[in-house]
Amino acid sequence: MELTTLSTEQLTSAAFLSATLAEYQNLRWDQSCTGLTVEAHAQSAQQLIVSGQSLTLEQLAMIVQHLAPAVKLGSFRLHPHSALIGGTAISFDVESVDVTTQTLHDLLDGAAKACHCEVALRGNTPLLTQPGLLVMDMDSTVIQIECIDEIAKLAGLGEQVAAVTEKAMRGELDFAESLRSRVGCLDGVEVSQLKQIRDSIPLMPGLQHLLHVLQQNGWKIAIASGGFTYFAGYLENRLGLDASRANVLEAEDGKLTGRVVGGIVDAQVKAETVEELARRWDIPMTQTVAMGDGANDLKMMGVAALGVAFEAKPVVNAQADVAIRYSGLDALLTYLQ
Repeated sequence: MELTTLSTEQLTSAAFLSATLAEYQNLRWDQSCTGLTVEAHAQSAQQLIVSGQSLTLEQLAMIVQHLAPAVKLGSFRLHPHSALIGGTAISFDVESVDVTTQTLHDLLDGAAKACHCEVALRGNTPLLTQPGLLVMDMDSTVIQIECIDEIAKLAGLGEQVAAVTEKAMRGELDFAESLRSRVGCLDGVEVSQLKQIRDSIPLMPGLQHLLHVLQQNGWKIAIASGGFTYFAGYLENRLGLDASRANVLEAEDGKLTGRVVGGIVDAQVKAETVEELARRWDIPMTQTVAMGDGANDLKMMGVAALGVAFEAKPVVNAQADVAIRYSGLDALLTYLQ
């Protein structure tokens, strides 16, 4: 099969791409990215993963051309986990990469933004079909809110505390110090008021599907959060997670005191949690994934075999192994082998 005169309609049709991928594998662009050839080719060790809603050949061509100065791509095919997500996932063979790590991150970020889809380079990542461990941040990762900001609104200090939270997540402030400062603003808030936040927590899109697929494949799933046990423990029970670790808010006479009980769950503690849970369940570190959005997630992402930035701050996207920018949490499935 050779398509040397792809029409505009074919290039811009998601249905055409889906039909072509269903019938053929190992498709390769010609130099102008207007023709396709089928070639017999074994997959390379490194893959470029592209996923999104209603992908088209035109988008793939844009990505190939955007990366061309630094990344030489070979043939592409339907990702084996494409059927597990609510969109299309495609895997390109990577023949060579000739650029610094930072420049590569910038190129991938630019390609993703240009086509509003997920674009990531994947190497030897954990296997979906073998038991593994996923440790996730809670606020703005498992759930769509920052719980401390929502509590601060009850005290009439929402904007003030949210500004500090944003700086802490960008890595501009020491996390433990900023947390104590923000918690201090919560002095006097009725513990009973926290229930209205907890009962209306908005889960992140794709979460429940991700959990279902991972649990079917024998994975353990945990939360490691700089937030609070009041919410993390509730989510552990509600979602059927295997563990959670977070900070404990001190309360007296039914009101918050503005203090945290015990040590702070900071970046180092999160990293230690990944390692401790892997040992507890006898999971090799090569089968571990850590996911988060803030600077305090970078250490746990660093110790895991795969560090995933989710709707993350720029400093996190720049250091993560892969990123999810526009999709739900279940896009993680395309980064597993």
